Amino acid sequence: MRVSVVVPLYNKAATVARALDSIARQSFAGFEAIVVDDGSTDGGGEIAEKFSDPRFRVVRQANAGPGAARNRGIAEAGGELIAFLDADDAWLPEYLESGVRLMEAGGEPVASVTSGYLDFPRGVSTEDLWRRRGIAEGVHRVTPSTPAGALVSMLAYMSPCSTMARLDRVRRWGGFYEKDGCRYGEDALLWLKFLLNERVRFVMRPLAEFHREASSLSSNYRLARPVEPFLLDPDEVASACPSDLLPLLRRFYAARAAKTAAVLGYWGDWKGARRVFSRFVTAGDWRMPYFLPGLVGCTPLAGIAGAGLRLLRSSA
Repeated sequence: MRVSVVVPLYNKAATVARALDSIARQSFAGFEAIVVDDGSTDGGGEIAEKFSDPRFRVVRQANAGPGAARNRGIAEAGGELIAFLDADDAWLPEYLESGVRLMEAGGEPVASVTSGYLDFPRGVSTEDLWRRRGIAEGVHRVTPSTPAGALVSMLAYMSPCSTMARLDRVRRWGGFYEKDGCRYGEDALLWLKFLLNERVRFVMRPLAEFHREASSLSSNYRLARPVEPFLLDPDEVASACPSDLLPLLRRFYAARAAKTAAVLGYWGDWKGARRVFSRFVTAGDWRMPYFLPGLVGCTPLAGIAGAGLRLLRSSA
């Protein structure tokens, strides 16, 4: 058994069978699938338990959030490689086969392989979008000269459902963020540590399906999203960052904090915006794309402007 597949499950009875079917239909057969029922109350765990494929098993725990559920799967995993699939998403049949092959393809091994994906409900490839953001096919290693914006794009491209990784590296870098039952951006700390310390491979071909219509977090734009964990707990990544990359990490934090402040201000939380902005952004960062919107987000004016824009959009 080469690959352990981890499926965190919380109240996805309507979609979990689709996810499990997509795993069972993989052209690569040497895997185990661990469904972590994270305290579901809608019968999704029972649906998973009835799945007839002997390579699948279900473990149960009290609800603790997606990071804790994936970490439980990591603890249970016995494969050399590990892959994650959310219970509302799916894989194309070649996903595992492609990942295993590219893990060992040519030269020094990589720590992870991230593929492209189809964005549902439209079912369209996002390859052109990511190429415009600077993502390129091949093996990548972050260096001190890497632009902060490139690191932002690379981190955004890496998603649990489209990234296969070496299990020992996932464990080495601490797994997923699970403090306080974190339910947003819980994967970002792990992949940021990967990018700062490992060689990673990007594949542009879409091999996963992201079903945003089935995700409450992806479809909820009535409030600002929570602040990302790497901004709440920046020292966790900094402690794992090579010393020569710490200036890059600081610029990365500044870039993300400026955008987060702009978003918080748009939704009226200008005090939260000010806390994030003042912690990470300096006057020397004025050239960053979101510096001015982030600065405006730190004032009550941002919330007024945001409310006006939302009213205009709703009446359009």
